[in-house]
Amino acid sequence: MTEPRRARATEAFYGRRKGKPLRERQATNLETILPVLKLDLEHPAPETLSELFAVPVQRIRLEIGFGGGEHLVHRAAEDPLTGFIGVEPFVNSMAKLLGQIEARGISNIRLYDDDATQVLDWLPAASLDQIDLLYPDPWPKRKHWKRRFVSKVNLDRFARVLKPGAFFCFASDIDSYINWTLIHCRDHAAFEWTAENAADWLSPFAGWPSTRYEAKARREGRSSAYLTFRRT
Repeated sequence: MTEPRRARATEAFYGRRKGKPLRERQATNLETILPVLKLDLEHPAPETLSELFAVPVQRIRLEIGFGGGEHLVHRAAEDPLTGFIGVEPFVNSMAKLLGQIEARGISNIRLYDDDATQVLDWLPAASLDQIDLLYPDPWPKRKHWKRRFVSKVNLDRFARVLKPGAFFCFASDIDSYINWTLIHCRDHAAFEWTAENAADWLSPFAGWPSTRYEAKARREGRSSAYLTFRRT
């Protein structure tokens, strides 16, 4: 069956939706666990986002494109008083994360398996304490740069949903995307870069768990930058 054509231009921020065939347990998790954890965007978001979670939480954090899920699971396990919303359209990555959530009994994660801009537009204003965009698809060809998630329109979205003083954290090993992000945030009135010296952006974020993608970048000779911007 042919996959339905994407209805929104913003959905072009990500690439393919599915990789190799899922194992039986992974497919079962998608059918049974994901519907329980998936955000229901057909209904308005609660005014207090903590109501989305089955356990009491004091902060809300959004991770866009969680990949293998290593970072999201690590953060959720180390900080049970924060509610995490993870967005990832790639089916295999979602299936892998669901297995980790089940195995570790994590209850402070909610999920969405489609376009992150849909979630950003659904969330109430000034409702998030942090947004993480970690190793996003760099779309390295110049003709594809318009598909990079960091853009004026998406920074406007970030500015709307982040609380004053909240953070947007970005990590990448692609120099052109790092510079792209610095320029876009510099030119946006709602964000200020918090770095005071080189160590602030060369050192991983506090409590950072290394991921397989990051290890691959190291092996291939690429270093990473870890940028933190404050919502003014």
